[in-house]
Amino acid sequence: MSEILLAGVVGSTAYGLAHAGSDIDRLGVFAAPTIDLTGLDRPDESVVTTKPDCTLHEAAKATRLLMSCNPTVTELLWLPSHLYEVRTSLGEELIGIRQKLLSAPRVRNAYYGYAGGQLRRLADRSDDDVPQARRARVAKLARHMSRLLEQGRDLYKTGRLDVVLHDPERHTAFGEQVADGRLDLAKKLLADAGDAFASIRSPLPDQPCREAAEQWLRRVRIAFWKV
Repeated sequence: MSEILLAGVVGSTAYGLAHAGSDIDRLGVFAAPTIDLTGLDRPDESVVTTKPDCTLHEAAKATRLLMSCNPTVTELLWLPSHLYEVRTSLGEELIGIRQKLLSAPRVRNAYYGYAGGQLRRLADRSDDDVPQARRARVAKLARHMSRLLEQGRDLYKTGRLDVVLHDPERHTAFGEQVADGRLDLAKKLLADAGDAFASIRSPLPDQPCREAAEQWLRRVRIAFWKV
């Protein structure tokens, strides 16, 4: 039986962007029994459920995603304490090496790249007369684009991720402006962020520490070697 090592509430609730009707998103890391990794058929690397909305990644996949600086998975290691729902000793160890899993190029590429993807989706959805549901979708995409750029830039600059936004209302207002037809604001925000990334000298290394990741994963495999 798999065991959850670390899990918590992420997404809008963690950022401070949640509103009435917002979903509560949960994310976690689990360990498959090591013996199950030795056969012809490997266990699922991710388990996704709805109602409640929860995504769990197996330890190896989670480690790979963390080393790629995937924004969604990275935030799991930087949550405020009260948002963790499962926090085992191996989960604590993973939090303890969180900075070693970061690298400057991957932070920039992940956060700036994800934000660019949001802009492309905005361009596909923005027009002068959008229905209410579509307008809400545009506003959500825009505020999360703004959020990604702020968090990514700060992480790139400081080596630390603030999951809780300093000024969530600013991101909400930006989303509403873009939903009102100001796609130019989103394009400018992305361009300005590109300039900011280019001008910052990041304290992060060029590559994540593979040794730290391997050592943690091996401890997980030893802990769950059950025949």
